[in-house]
Amino acid sequence: MRGTGCEEPEGLGMREDMLTIGAFAKACRLSPKALRLYDELDLLRPSRVDPDTGYRYYAVEQLERARLVAWLRRLGMPLARIRQVCALRPADAAHEIRAYWARVETETAARRDLAGFLVGQLLAEPRKDTAMLELRYSAHSDRGRVRPANQDTAYAGTRLLAVADGYGPAGGPVSGAAVEALRFLDTDELPAGNVLNLLEEAVQGATEAVRDAADGADAGSAQDAGTTLTALLWTGSRLALVHIGDSRAYLLRDGALFRITDDHTVVQSLIDEGRLTPEEATTHPQRMLLLKSLSPTAPATPDLRLQDAEPGDRYLLCSDGLSRAVPDAAIRGLLTSTPAPDAAVHALIAAANEAGGPDNVSCVVADVVEGA
Repeated sequence: MRGTGCEEPEGLGMREDMLTIGAFAKACRLSPKALRLYDELDLLRPSRVDPDTGYRYYAVEQLERARLVAWLRRLGMPLARIRQVCALRPADAAHEIRAYWARVETETAARRDLAGFLVGQLLAEPRKDTAMLELRYSAHSDRGRVRPANQDTAYAGTRLLAVADGYGPAGGPVSGAAVEALRFLDTDELPAGNVLNLLEEAVQGATEAVRDAADGADAGSAQDAGTTLTALLWTGSRLALVHIGDSRAYLLRDGALFRITDDHTVVQSLIDEGRLTPEEATTHPQRMLLLKSLSPTAPATPDLRLQDAEPGDRYLLCSDGLSRAVPDAAIRGLLTSTPAPDAAVHALIAAANEAGGPDNVSCVVADVVEGA
């Protein structure tokens, strides 16, 4: 039987330069299971497969490539990139490995900063000062340079910050309905109860509003409509986050930029599984395919979390028209160098349009400041 992992019979008329999958696995320090996977992925094909038993046999000269694959996997390199590296000349392969490791070190440093931030939040003592905190905010939405209409909605108020990115023929009305359904939260006093439960219930109302908006649009459009939704609700000392889709929320604190949402997309799931690099994701044919959104036909569970706020924090909510066009480093630079929220919002939108404006772009910027 092919691919069972059982012991292979020795001999069977093999040439002396051929190794069974078991012997080859020991020599290159890859497991038989891994070798079978690499065969299926066309990364490391066996030299011969017995037509009767299905046993795989490898040539001795394949050991060098197999060992390279094993080393690259220990570095954590995704299989798709390993295939590219193995096809290069040694000098070019060395250049690619060096570039990959430089990116790993950069991402590791960013994750280290995020881990430190999270640990600090979890261990922080409750605030003992009596300083009143409030938000200073601005929101704007722009059609961009390519799209014929704007299907985004951006909103900022005393307590509620929100961005929604609609899609489908009824995308504009749907995104507007989702944000409008949360507007009741933007009041002087929040209803009693757990704020996350309150947000979850509000999203259920937003889902119903999305359904009604899609049904009220042109016939045949309801099945194809939906929207992302990323919102922050201010409680006076904390922000409650609700998120579904690929719009994003960022926190700028002490000069460091942290993304506090995860994209609910096909390519992000492939990146998380190690099957795709962030660079490959930018050109992937399914890069805009959502795994979760607010839609009339497929109820989905949003991400919910609480975020402690500190004076000097700056929050950014944006549709993917910004994040796909402007790198995080440039976003951080604009947020850091532009003091007023209104000016920051327009600078970010201008940067997206200067990069081609391939999509609608919406931004909300809010600063946590001490009240008078």
